[in-house]
Amino acid sequence: MSTLAAMAQPLASSAQPLTATAANLVQSVDWLAIAPPTVVAVVGLVVLVADLFVGEQRKALLGWVSVAGLAAAALLLLPLLDGDRSTFCLTGDDAVCSYTADRFTLVIQFLVLGGALLAALLSVTALKDADKRLPEGEYWFLLLSSAAGAALLPASRDLATLIVALEVASLPAFALVGIRPGDRKSSEAALKFFLSSVTATAVSLMGISFVYASTGTLYLTQVADRIQHVDGQLHTLAQTGVVLTLVGFAFKTAAVPFHFWVPDTYVGAPLPIAAYLSVVGKAVGFSGLILITVVALPSYADVWGPALAALAALTMTVGNVGALRQQATRAYSAVRLLAWSSVGQAGYLLVPIAAAAYSDDAERSVGSTVAYALMYAAVNLGAFAVAALVGRTRTANRITDYRGLYATNPFAALLLAFFLLCLAGLPPGIIGLFAKVTVFSAAVDAGLGWLAVVMAVNVVIALFYYLQWTTLLFRAPEGEPAAHRVPAPVTAALVLTGVLGLALSGAPQLVLRFTDTGLF
Repeated sequence: MSTLAAMAQPLASSAQPLTATAANLVQSVDWLAIAPPTVVAVVGLVVLVADLFVGEQRKALLGWVSVAGLAAAALLLLPLLDGDRSTFCLTGDDAVCSYTADRFTLVIQFLVLGGALLAALLSVTALKDADKRLPEGEYWFLLLSSAAGAALLPASRDLATLIVALEVASLPAFALVGIRPGDRKSSEAALKFFLSSVTATAVSLMGISFVYASTGTLYLTQVADRIQHVDGQLHTLAQTGVVLTLVGFAFKTAAVPFHFWVPDTYVGAPLPIAAYLSVVGKAVGFSGLILITVVALPSYADVWGPALAALAALTMTVGNVGALRQQATRAYSAVRLLAWSSVGQAGYLLVPIAAAAYSDDAERSVGSTVAYALMYAAVNLGAFAVAALVGRTRTANRITDYRGLYATNPFAALLLAFFLLCLAGLPPGIIGLFAKVTVFSAAVDAGLGWLAVVMAVNVVIALFYYLQWTTLLFRAPEGEPAAHRVPAPVTAALVLTGVLGLALSGAPQLVLRFTDTGLF
């Protein structure tokens, strides 16, 4: 016994430091701060499990549970408005954390959850009207999983969490795009989306690994400090890491020349998923790009500033010219036109981020991007809601199918006209004009006059196809006009986007107040 006691004594003494170390690694979790993405993820799991026990006649309940879950997650943003909250911080350093719920996080989470909620409302009707039965349980689980990752990303303050959130948002989206059984176009769209996203992830991971090798940390604030003092031998490695990381996120934002997957993906995906990708997918890419450039790599502004300015000019030009070229195609698709339009809008969103590299007030420039993103989200989702309505009777959803819409459904026609004028930046779409002026002034204030000129030219180009579609709504219909019965979920989506667009057009200054990001 004495021998065993003697042997156990050193083991016990060595276990004490291990126990103390383990105790130091235990972190308290701020459950309120992480509540919005957590609730969405939990509801997704509940829906997936419930699908096993719910009969075919009650599958619609899964959709309404998902809608309720997204609404509850959005409401949980309200208690977080009191002040910044952080969790998963380094032991002994509360300023270095992996998750931060600040103003920037809450604004992007509002955009993500609101966009996912509207996509869910459109999906309730789309799943019911689908010619081929879609797997509802899997559909809602994938949508909620993607929304949870998208809500997590703007709160991420280390590179590992950023990439994990990006992939959690992206991977379910691949399956959602190709979820139509036996649909060749849907499968091809999913494959293109998958290959481009995987390439972007691989390039981003390579760049992040180089940044980590140069700085020895993954936390954004520590990267910002240490990358300025990188040893001379690692300077080239750090620069390469910065460039590769930017290229990876350029894929995610659909910036030219990494935009090739967008038109076919939007056309091949179920229409609510195309709407979701056009808004939430962009929010994910641009919020990640802002965190990488403005927060983690401000000292490399001379690298990413000119690169993003060139990408912005190229993206808005190619997107608008691509949309304009659709006019030459007989019976071109409305969804394809919205896809090319979204590429052009991505160019406008890049302008203030590029301006942040040259401006003394980078926070204001970031706020301009977020303000434009909110405007774009509201009106673009509204345009997709009208497209979902027309697509119920016109499955091809061609632009010609919108001729005479005012005669059959004045409410939907007037709303679509308003949304298109907002995207064009014309009255009465004051919020669209206000957002464009905000982005334009950000470029001018940063000394990027040439980029402001390119933007002005592209706004004029975009007027042609937006106004052509608008005038088509009020022309006399050809043949027998199709009656459009508006289901309750689509009506709710139209009312929400219409009220938001009209309210912001009445008081556009509220957008800038709401998007005061507080990143710095």
